[in-house]
Amino acid sequence: MTYSFASAAGRNMWRRRRAWAKPSLFAALAIFAAGVTVADRALAGEVAGMQRTVVVSSEGSVAARPDIVRISSGVVTEAETARAALADNTTVMTALISNLKAAGIAADDLQTSSFTVSPRYQQRRDGKAPAIDGYRVSNEVHVVLRDMKRVGEILDKLVTLGANEIGGLSFDVSEPEALKDQARKLAFENARHRAKLYAVAGGAELGDVIAISEEVVHPGPRGPMLARAAMSESVPIEAGTQRIEARVTVTWALK
Repeated sequence: MTYSFASAAGRNMWRRRRAWAKPSLFAALAIFAAGVTVADRALAGEVAGMQRTVVVSSEGSVAARPDIVRISSGVVTEAETARAALADNTTVMTALISNLKAAGIAADDLQTSSFTVSPRYQQRRDGKAPAIDGYRVSNEVHVVLRDMKRVGEILDKLVTLGANEIGGLSFDVSEPEALKDQARKLAFENARHRAKLYAVAGGAELGDVIAISEEVVHPGPRGPMLARAAMSESVPIEAGTQRIEARVTVTWALK
């Protein structure tokens, strides 16, 4: 067994250390409290110094009459051999493109968009695998027509010259940027109108513009597809109108 004896001097020193520790603890607590007070005041000052803003997203649109037509037309031929199907297709397509150019369609407005050669299969009733019994050649050309009055005429000409496939047609605006700028202005005015309403409702006034961002608007269908195609002397086509849209997000300062 071990006994430990502390001298009177040792006990007195231990008491003095406890007495010294108490003021140190009180000082630390006082410093912490002062730090919290300073931090609270700094946070309050930071919040008070934050700039108040209002952010509004809006859109604008204008209607435009299409002035160009895009037509997808093609020639499909079939024969027992790929060579024969290709020869027939080439003859018809060459005549078709030549006559379109003669009708006033610029070479830049004619573009081959698809060309395929594929085997033609015959289904067997004996359960065996289908057998190749011929070939199919398809050649598609994309035509841009810049005279809306000639749509029916050109469609009739395509069919008359041997085009046996009309993939469809769509309508477009040749110079959309000028209309796009009008839509952008309308979008901004709509955003500012709404921002003023929010500012007044919040007991503030609208200040300076801080930021403007534009959202990319992907165009939808560019017109009705070919629905009524009476291939006779005239093809009735309705171009309708096209919406040019712009969307913006604007940030204003409040004062």
